[in-house]
Amino acid sequence: MTSALPAIARHRVAFVFLAAGLLAGSMSVAAQTSAGVATQISAALPGAAALLGKSALTHGAAAALQQVYAADGNQPLWTREGTLTPQARALLEALSQADRYGLRTEDYGTAPLQQLAAAVQAGASGREAQLARLDTHLSAAGLHFISDLHFGRVDPQAAGFKLQEPREPFDLAQALAGLAAATDEEGAITAVEPVFYHYKLLKDALAQYRKLAPALGGAPLPSPAASLKVGSPYAGAAALRHLLEVLGDLPAAAPAAEATPLFDENLSAGVRHFQDRHGLAPDGVLGKGTLKALNTPIAERIRQISLTLERWRWLPPFKSPPIIVNIPQFRLFAFRTTEDRVADILQMRVIVGRTFASSQTPVFEGDMRYVVLRPYWDVPASITRREMLPKIEANPQYLARQRLEIVNGQGDASPVVAATPANLELLAAGKLRLRQQPGEDNALGLVKFMFPNSYNVYLHSTPAHRLFQETVRAFSHGCIRVADPVALATLVLKDAPGDWTAQSVAAAMNGTKNSVRINLPQPIQVLILYGTALATEDGAVLFFEDLYGYEIAKRLAIANDGASIFKEGTIYPVLRALSAADLLTSRIVPSYSGPPRRYYRITDSGRAVLSEWTSLWQGTRSFVDKFIEKAPPP
Repeated sequence: MTSALPAIARHRVAFVFLAAGLLAGSMSVAAQTSAGVATQISAALPGAAALLGKSALTHGAAAALQQVYAADGNQPLWTREGTLTPQARALLEALSQADRYGLRTEDYGTAPLQQLAAAVQAGASGREAQLARLDTHLSAAGLHFISDLHFGRVDPQAAGFKLQEPREPFDLAQALAGLAAATDEEGAITAVEPVFYHYKLLKDALAQYRKLAPALGGAPLPSPAASLKVGSPYAGAAALRHLLEVLGDLPAAAPAAEATPLFDENLSAGVRHFQDRHGLAPDGVLGKGTLKALNTPIAERIRQISLTLERWRWLPPFKSPPIIVNIPQFRLFAFRTTEDRVADILQMRVIVGRTFASSQTPVFEGDMRYVVLRPYWDVPASITRREMLPKIEANPQYLARQRLEIVNGQGDASPVVAATPANLELLAAGKLRLRQQPGEDNALGLVKFMFPNSYNVYLHSTPAHRLFQETVRAFSHGCIRVADPVALATLVLKDAPGDWTAQSVAAAMNGTKNSVRINLPQPIQVLILYGTALATEDGAVLFFEDLYGYEIAKRLAIANDGASIFKEGTIYPVLRALSAADLLTSRIVPSYSGPPRRYYRITDSGRAVLSEWTSLWQGTRSFVDKFIEKAPPP
């Protein structure tokens, strides 16, 4: 027994040395494999970077792609021992369902990624290079997706939105690394999205409308002979009832009621609810405008929601309570806190600019710095020349009746001059100016809220109170008229010097002291925005008309990979963008003398878009009313 112990010990020592040798060999192979993968990943990174979208590149996605791999020696993020990680599978699933977020699945190369993943899992030849391509391409797609979720797909400037400050830096590399290590992929994705409560509500509404789509694919409702009133027979009654029930505007009816071929009280109530949600006069009558809205395809409503989600992504988190005007909703929201909860928001109707290009209210951001009670109205030079001077020259009493005066200088104390022919010439030349005296009949009403900007647009009250009862309130030259100026002034001035209660504000507005300027202790952020879909806290989803055609302009920008199509200097980017935005149709016609040819025709919506950009219209007039030949496929 004693002689056997040394032999066992010798065997154990030999086994230990053998195991150590095997382990060292294994580690050497692993190191070689790791080094090989790192080399392949380094070689694959330029190709992956080429897949990044223009907007993602603008926000530093290319540098983030290099950074996230350099941080771990170019080791894989999404595979372990040649197998996709659970996080990789979750990201692929999220990319394949990007439309859940109002994005486009095809933007992230999901199909090629899935094919590449299948090839890797099947053990295709050149597997190491395939693994590197899959890993880097999935990272590029993830960065593109994260950037689009956080910043939006397009530059706001390309869609005509003038935001005054760039977004705060966002670490795309850190966000991607977080996705690659997340145990809750959905939570990690949510963390990069906008923090606004109404963004979340609208994303939920998108899911709701996508679920409704299969039930709403029938034929459009038939047009009645005239505006349909209660009790009238209507061939589309059953289809209308079904539509209103699916949309939640009408409770489900009993079978007997469903068979009634009349436009009854219940249908009228459902139509009224629908009208109220769509910015229409809630009269319960099935008129042309209501029928058009009812027949709007569900795909278009989904598109509206998606475009408005994009606009939410353009906004930074609020650092202080803002004032927001939503132009197509004709509504103002003055926040009491930085949370977008209706209980903490003062709301009121507004009047915005007319639909003429020169009178539209611009979309931009500014800082409110002061309020003026009982203001003068300084008539803009363009209005003076175009509208006022002809009336003054035709009627010498016009100035007195409208309480207008010609002044020499820019300040409120500038001297008033007589309306002599010489002075009228100076007025026309812009060397004198026209203003209206303060008072109830002043075009600005009794208060204006100033946030200096290049558009000379501001908030103000108005003597024309009746216009707030209109459903579509686009009547101004571009400035925004508010329905409850006392409430807005009281909120805005709550921290300003003086005791500004609703009573003291009203007293000053109706007093005798003119042009009372009150500086705000802190600027208030003012956002003039444009969204045609809104999800409310009570569950209703509201839709508004595309008043200025901005939705189409934004669709064009998205179709052109986030850039404005009007800077290219050639017609072909325009063709591609119009086609991608469904504003251009095409067909292929066989040719006996050569290959088939593609012909294009612009739609009415596309023609309306082009008419808004005169310089582009001049260059495209030749193809607007006829088929286009020799144009490449979009």
